[in-house]
Amino acid sequence: MKPQTNILFVCLGNICRSPMAEYIMRHKIKQAHLEDRVSIDSAGTSGWHDGEDMHKDTKKQLAKHQIDHFGFISRKVRKQDWDYFDYIIAMDNQNLKDLERLFGKNTEKLFNVTSLCPDLAYDHIPDPWYTGNFDETYQLLDQCCDVMLEKLTR
Repeated sequence: MKPQTNILFVCLGNICRSPMAEYIMRHKIKQAHLEDRVSIDSAGTSGWHDGEDMHKDTKKQLAKHQIDHFGFISRKVRKQDWDYFDYIIAMDNQNLKDLERLFGKNTEKLFNVTSLCPDLAYDHIPDPWYTGNFDETYQLLDQCCDVMLEKLTR
């Protein structure tokens, strides 16, 4: 692994799915003692919630799994993210299309998180803002983050 790998998780509003992925992945990175080699962040394609904390049910889900959820501030994806991050990982196909419009296609660097787990029953992470099912979102992201960690340690 190179000295520093930077990962950005992206959803629409950056208050539910992408912060959940960010904090799950941070937790896994810490458990693997890789904090000095991997940095994790998240952003949204819309900017609707810029400056806000994550959704209260995202916090509850992370707390339920004993994952730190403090210090979060929502933000919109920026052009300069392309140069800084090694991986930009979308939560669904619409997020991916929005990101490809901004950055262009690059399947090595920019991809849908569910492509990490082709055996999932989903081709996207359902948005709990609409489904209300934060537990399902957690379970799917937890699996995808396990695979991402494997990818990083290979």
